[in-house]
Amino acid sequence: MAERDNRRGRREEREETPEFADRLVAINRVSKTVKGGKRFGFAALVVVGDQRGRVGFGKGKAKEVPEAIRKATEQAKRNMVRVPLRDGRTLHHDIEGRHGAGRVVMRTAPEGTGIIAGGPMRAVFEMLGVKDVVSKSLGSQNPYNMIRATLNGLTKEASPRQVAARRGKKVADILKKPEAEATAEAAEA
Repeated sequence: MAERDNRRGRREEREETPEFADRLVAINRVSKTVKGGKRFGFAALVVVGDQRGRVGFGKGKAKEVPEAIRKATEQAKRNMVRVPLRDGRTLHHDIEGRHGAGRVVMRTAPEGTGIIAGGPMRAVFEMLGVKDVVSKSLGSQNPYNMIRATLNGLTKEASPRQVAARRGKKVADILKKPEAEATAEAAEA
């Protein structure tokens, strides 16, 4: 029977998400006042990532907590972004992200620093696979806006390979240190 289904063009139900980790950031109880009283529901905020440079977040609302978490996880998997990481452990350069009143600053860090970040930002970095980063949240403490500001900053990040391709240069030309160029010019003169 399964063979016939495949010939008719139906897709098999299979898991398309290889080993994604997820982190529940916030769960809120929300209420709706109706004629007979109050109806309670739950809103969940989830961050999902493969811990190798892909991360996404989602929010879900439902009458029960597990259903809200499931909806949020599904939405997070659909809204994933890829972020280039240096050596698979930190950011390539310092970045700032904004969303609404939320503003976050993220800085590269030497090996062994760890993740220095608060609440929702920490969840994003852990799911992304960042091992060393120093970050600060300025402005809004709303977890939704903090996560959106963090992802806004992370999408602005560019690896040396991307910058070189955009400028039409080699990666080695981009990574040259200005001091090395100055000493080379002085040696030639």
